[in-house]
Amino acid sequence: MVKFIDAAEAANLVATGDTVLFGGSGGGHAVPEAIIEALAARYKSTGDPKGLTLVSVVSLGDWQETGFNILAEPGLAKRVISGGFNNCPRFAALAFADEIEAYTLPQGVLSMLCRDMAAGRPGLLTRTGLHTFMDPRQSGGRQSPSAKEDLIDLITINGEEFLLYKSFPVNVSIIRGTTADENGNISMEEEAFYGENFSMAAAAHLHGGITIAQVKQVATAGNLHGRHVKVPGAVVDYVVVEPEQRQTYLTGYSAAYAGEIRVPDKSIKPIPFDVRKVIARRGAMELFPGAVVNLGFGVSNGISAVAAEEGFYRELTLTVEQGIIGGVPAVGKDAGAGVNYDMMADQPLQFDFYDGGGLDLAFLSFAEVDANGNVNVSRYAKSINGPGGFINIAQGAKKVIFSGTLTAGGLDIVPGDGSLTIRKDGAVQKWLPNVGQITFNGRFGLEQGQEILYITDRAVFRMTPGGLEVQEIAPGIDLQKDVLDRIGFDVIVSDNLKTMDEAIFREEPMNLATHFRARSRPAA
Repeated sequence: MVKFIDAAEAANLVATGDTVLFGGSGGGHAVPEAIIEALAARYKSTGDPKGLTLVSVVSLGDWQETGFNILAEPGLAKRVISGGFNNCPRFAALAFADEIEAYTLPQGVLSMLCRDMAAGRPGLLTRTGLHTFMDPRQSGGRQSPSAKEDLIDLITINGEEFLLYKSFPVNVSIIRGTTADENGNISMEEEAFYGENFSMAAAAHLHGGITIAQVKQVATAGNLHGRHVKVPGAVVDYVVVEPEQRQTYLTGYSAAYAGEIRVPDKSIKPIPFDVRKVIARRGAMELFPGAVVNLGFGVSNGISAVAAEEGFYRELTLTVEQGIIGGVPAVGKDAGAGVNYDMMADQPLQFDFYDGGGLDLAFLSFAEVDANGNVNVSRYAKSINGPGGFINIAQGAKKVIFSGTLTAGGLDIVPGDGSLTIRKDGAVQKWLPNVGQITFNGRFGLEQGQEILYITDRAVFRMTPGGLEVQEIAPGIDLQKDVLDRIGFDVIVSDNLKTMDEAIFREEPMNLATHFRARSRPAA
């Protein structure tokens, strides 16, 4: 029988050396924060438990003080395996200092691996991550020198290469829902994200471990409709009730995020007119009617707001990897949620669709680009972001568009009056002879038949067999001084070099719907 306990009692159930699997996504979406806080408080008070292996599918935290940041105490964790550390920079710092065994694996891989672990399989067999830093021939997902164990094997089947991401036993799974009935059945009606809670609970159950669920409220036994239950009480051991739990770290509760209401289009606010909007607008020009699209975190996330502002977001299917299909994905620190969506899928199902080639277009950010078209978002300078869903998305899409500013570090660039003015260029070069870590392999992408674009604040590039080719520049930009001289390798200049549409660089809407509706789906 399920037991109802408080968060402190839940923290006492975690033993030294345990492997603890946490549910939730990014900026507080279905994150069991009360239990995380109690676990950190116990460690600070008693020094126990220590030497934990902490696992999360998505990086958890508000980029400062919540989520896994709270658990980044020396000695508490021996190993951390996550889709990333971007939301939890305190663990990134411990990884840099080699105070933890740090691994960052693809979000989609970890999501689907939960399902394989629940089924007792040896691991997840996939092509996702080949020829990136996931590949054992590179670094096998490691982010610190002390991370010695091989979590990924290279396997050849019928002459074709695959990666096997190995299963591991789970001692404790900690998940979150909205309502628990007296038998421990869990529903998630107010959550902005479903995740893989059933698989997490079943994985712990398989190994004789325990599952702890944090919820907002309790209902009498039999009160929850069976079609609304996301995790059955048969695999839930303990329930913690936290009436004040927030939908995300930023948002207390949005009925639109929960799918209870659809908001009027006019309530979807335009993003500010700045260089990020310029990049998002140029990206939106790649959309076509009926396209199935992923919008990654960062500058690309603004494309949903552009499509809404221009009046055609209902004529394509925007998605985010956390499971939102259709509607308008949320931007900023609520990214991963969405409004007016057609469906909120369990996260593993979304990644099944992505890996199977379901995306027509993927819009992703870049931190570094090199002469081979490789992209790095996972580790650069003093940042360990990890891949998040980037690798699954980038390798699975038919066409992938990487976006970002050409330089960084003090960049002061202003759009207006139909052109672009660079008042001060960035001191940090982002286009380098070789990236620091390969999160996307440009040559491999071409071999797989992908179309690959790179959209920057001032120019648009395409990956070709001969290398990167600049095809468009912004009005007001000098090709040599502002573009070619800011790249650390030679690029091809197109014989048909074009100037980007001046409407991109004006504050008023572009009237992009006409351009959008005139486009057709590319031939297969």
